[in-house]
This record gives sequence, C-alpha cells and structure tokens, in this order.
Amino acid sequence: MGRKGYILLLGFMLVSVAAYCQKSERDYLRSGNKLYKDSTYVKAEVDYRKALELEPKSTDAMYNLANSLLMQQKAKEAMEQYEAARHVEKDKMKLAQIYHNMGVILQSSKQLPQCIEAYKEALRNNPKDNETRYNLALAQKQLKDQQQNQQQDQQQQQKQDQKQDEKQQNKDQQDQQKKDQQQQNQQQQQQQQNQMSKENAEQLLRAAMQDEKNVQDKVKKGVRVEGRKLEKDW
Repeated sequence: MGRKGYILLLGFMLVSVAAYCQKSERDYLRSGNKLYKDSTYVKAEVDYRKALELEPKSTDAMYNLANSLLMQQKAKEAMEQYEAARHVEKDKMKLAQIYHNMGVILQSSKQLPQCIEAYKEALRNNPKDNETRYNLALAQKQLKDQQQNQQQDQQQQQKQDQKQDEKQQNKDQQDQQKKDQQQQNQQQQQQQQNQMSKENAEQLLRAAMQDEKNVQDKVKKGVRVEGRKLEKDW
C-alpha cells in the first residue's frame, strides 16, 4: 500500500472513531436510564441534561431529569422540569405520568388543592390509572381533614378570644368600680370636710357670740354693782 493510500485509510478511521464517540440525545437518554435504574441519580441527571442540550424540547429528557431530581430530594427543581414538559408533551399517557408526579410533589408539600387538580388532570389523560385515583381519594380526604382541623382551630381560637374579651370586660368593670368607689370616697371625704368646716364655723360663731354675751353680761353686772355702791355711799 502506498503512502497516499495509508493516509486516506487513517483519515477514514479517525472519522469513524469520531462519529462513534459522538453521542446522540437518545444515547444520553439510554445511558441516563441505566444509571437511574442503578440508583445513580446524580450521574443520571448529568446524562439527562446532556440530552436536553442536544434536544431542548425533548419531553423524555425533561421528564426523566425531573424524576432523577425528585429522587435527590430536589422537589422544586423537579417541579420546574415537569412544568416545562407538560407544556410541550402531546402524548396523553405521558402527560398523565407528568401530572401524577406533580401531584405527588404537591401532596408531600401539603398543597392539597393544587395536588387534587394535578391528579384530576392525570386521570383526564389516563382514566384507567388506579394509582392516581387512589392518590386523589387520599388527597381529598386529607384536604377534608385539614379543613375540619382548621375549623376546629378557628372555633377554639374564637372561644379563647371570647374568654379573653370577657376577662378584659370583667377587669374593666372592676377597674371602673374601683374608680367609682374612689371617686365616691373622695366625695364623701370632701363632704365630711365641708361639714366639719361648717360645724367648726358654727361652733366658732357660737363661741364668739357667747364670749360677746359674757362680756355684755359682765358690763351690765358691773354697772349694777357700781349703782348700788353709789346708792349706798350716797
């Protein structure tokens, strides 16, 4: 084989290796699925993201990526991928799976009204999904229990508020009664002081009048004595 032929053969081999090494979106999906099945969720996430880089509208990559995130306890990021997938996916069975998993996340975070709607949407796309139907019934019961508990809590709070109001009203009444009693005592004291002042004034007046009378009596008596003495001396 000539030198030229050797170079052409080497070039063909390099092109073949490069083509072999370049993975497609489906390759990354298959690799990610295998890793996911082996519970290697972080590595599976990496492959699913690579698949999305090659095909940004791949709902399979979105859905599988969301599942791998969910298994890593990354519920918020998983929900974002499910949301993105549901806007693009057209297949009803796959849509049912997407809505079912969305319902699971919402149910675990106690967002029961939104969870119930997700399960209902899943059943609209796949009415035969008994697991979703069971989850829906459970979520509806949880919502009913939650509402009853909230109602009981509200009633209990209202009773506590009512007791507190009654307690405050009693306290206000007692405070007002004390205040009224204090005012009444002050008025009585003032009246007593006024009465005492009036009586003192009357006593002083009577004493003054008595003193004046005594003086006058003494004057009159002195005149009579002097008169008698004059008569006797004269």
